[in-house]
Amino acid sequence: MTDSKSTKSAAAEPAEAAAVARTDGGPTNPVAQAPAGARTASDVVTPELVARLGKGVTGSGRTTSHTPYTGEVLAELPESSAADVETAYARAREAQTSWAALPVRRRAAVLLRFHDLLLDRQTEVLDLIQLETGKARSHAHEEVQGLAVEARHYGRAAHTYLGPRRHVGVLPALTRVTEARRPKGVVGQIVPWNYPLELSVGDALPAFAAGNAVVMKPDTETALTALWARELLIEAGMPPGVFQVVLGEGPVVGPEVVRHADYVSFTGSTRTGREVARGAADRLVGVSLELGGKNAMLVLDDADVEKAAAGAVRACFSSAGQLCVSMERLYVHESVADAFVSRFVARTRAMRLGASLAYCADMGSLAGERQLKAVSAHVEDAVTKGATVLAGGVARPDVGPYFYEPTILDGVTAPMAVCADETFGPVVSVYRFHDEDEAIARANEGAYGLNASVWTKSARHGQAVAERLLTGTVNINEGYAAAYASVRSPMGGMKDSGLGRRHGAEGILKFTEAQTVARQRLVPLAPSFGMDDEAYAQLMSRGLRAMKALRLR
Repeated sequence: MTDSKSTKSAAAEPAEAAAVARTDGGPTNPVAQAPAGARTASDVVTPELVARLGKGVTGSGRTTSHTPYTGEVLAELPESSAADVETAYARAREAQTSWAALPVRRRAAVLLRFHDLLLDRQTEVLDLIQLETGKARSHAHEEVQGLAVEARHYGRAAHTYLGPRRHVGVLPALTRVTEARRPKGVVGQIVPWNYPLELSVGDALPAFAAGNAVVMKPDTETALTALWARELLIEAGMPPGVFQVVLGEGPVVGPEVVRHADYVSFTGSTRTGREVARGAADRLVGVSLELGGKNAMLVLDDADVEKAAAGAVRACFSSAGQLCVSMERLYVHESVADAFVSRFVARTRAMRLGASLAYCADMGSLAGERQLKAVSAHVEDAVTKGATVLAGGVARPDVGPYFYEPTILDGVTAPMAVCADETFGPVVSVYRFHDEDEAIARANEGAYGLNASVWTKSARHGQAVAERLLTGTVNINEGYAAAYASVRSPMGGMKDSGLGRRHGAEGILKFTEAQTVARQRLVPLAPSFGMDDEAYAQLMSRGLRAMKALRLR
């Protein structure tokens, strides 16, 4: 999910308006004008496309998906039963053996070809992402960027991560040890709706490179995007059986995916993540979980308020705030609070809302009625209990059924749900602070620990603050993109924000089993040459002292 900017972004324009409380409750954000001849849902999601992609689903039932832009039916796709999930795993296991037998570089070459196909044909998937999630096109492109980076990285580096490693044995020169990496087998993957390309195939790529097959359960509402990516991977050279897709209601299909998996990869809510972890624990299989967040952004007293305000717009409102790493709490030093809030409010009110398949809107729609109700409930609860709306705070049915304005709240206190509970929408609360220690303590409060952001002109100061924050990633002078897109480094959450990491070495090695092979040469690890047990014990004791003196590890 790398950073991107739409053309003529309002967030990049000078901000002059002062921060004032909303009193009329009416809309403020302008509507983006779609260019002439812009594509529509019927232009993109044709019966031929749906039929072709639907063949990638193991299922005999029928289910429908909808577009948030209008709420209308987008596609009718196969729905999977418990028996269908079992069939998908059988097919995956059959294909995985020959896939794992290929050299790592052969498997990785598929990822590199996929990288090129993705960039060449990105228009196709950008349309699908927008229609399925409702997000703005610039935010859809974050998924293309993020997936391309991951495909390139694991395509180039998989052999380095997975290659055999020589270790010094217990008796140097006499004990030769090799560490090998073996694939888990078939990975069960349950992915969310909010980033249907990057969080589906992006997590599957290292599993494939490691020699695994994958049975994936995308959210039904965003399945076309994942199925399109599967088709592209097959075109890049992946055997079809290695990548299986099942669809259906989470409580029905999800447990079946976990029940048959050799390893489980899950991204979603903390509540569901606990259920997935229990299911995996019952079977003694590994699991990685990226879960919720209530991420904090700290604007320190030496921050560049203009850059911080622009960064806050990206950090809070990308994909309408529907990403786990977005900012929902802003802690601003009192010495810069007025200047920062003024600029942030002006930029937020200037954001253009739109439902066009073009680079013309700064923010798109919420994903559906459930998200709209959750966001509205948080804002209404806060206002009822005394919070002030500085920007937004209203739904925009004139743009689409699930649009909600980017919203800034002031005066939020602990009794309000928005204070501690994840909103997962375009709502952020502003808190002023005097003491930096207090701000860090408040940022660390709560059950979550996924991502944080620090804004300061001092690199040393920013690093020192980052090291005190209890989150899996910290971005200095950026909201989320810098850490997330740096795929050589691990990304994940502390506390209730998850288990395990994606990206980097951990992001691929978690899909493998480590196997140690030790070969003993010349003499056994036992008494020999007529030596009795006591003499052998004395010899080994002298040897152990010598190895410590030689600083052997």
